Amino acid sequence: MFTGLMLAVSVPSILKAQSKADRVVGYYLTYDDETGKEKSQVRIFKGANGKYFGEIVWLKEPRETDGKEKFDKHNPDTKLKQRKIMGLQILKNFTYDAEENEWSGGTIYNPSSGKTYNSFMKLEGNKMHVRGYIGKAWMGLGKTATWTREETQRK
Repeated sequence: MFTGLMLAVSVPSILKAQSKADRVVGYYLTYDDETGKEKSQVRIFKGANGKYFGEIVWLKEPRETDGKEKFDKHNPDTKLKQRKIMGLQILKNFTYDAEENEWSGGTIYNPSSGKTYNSFMKLEGNKMHVRGYIGKAWMGLGKTATWTREETQRK
């Protein structure tokens, strides 16, 4: 009887925390650091392992100036330089921290530099603040980008 009561009390709180965690799922428009103009769209999704990931699903400029598709040419791993930017997974292994109301413990990859950073994300309304940093977050060695939620995938 006690076990059933504990289960009845805990299941709603688990589901509430889970639904809060899933708020991050969706499409986000990113912006160029230098110009402030639209750059790409990232789809954040929940993986089979319960963690959150993000992949590039749209590029404002999907081709190089010579007309060829964009590849991960700045990646330090020569084997990965042939990966297409479109479809590239740039966010990996985020978990929801209910206490901080943020997604943390993940990494963000910057295809423009070929570097991967520790990262956390915080959602405020339709704005996602994504911080990439070196070392520990409290050290202040990083940069925050603000992405805008969109309802659907761009074509």
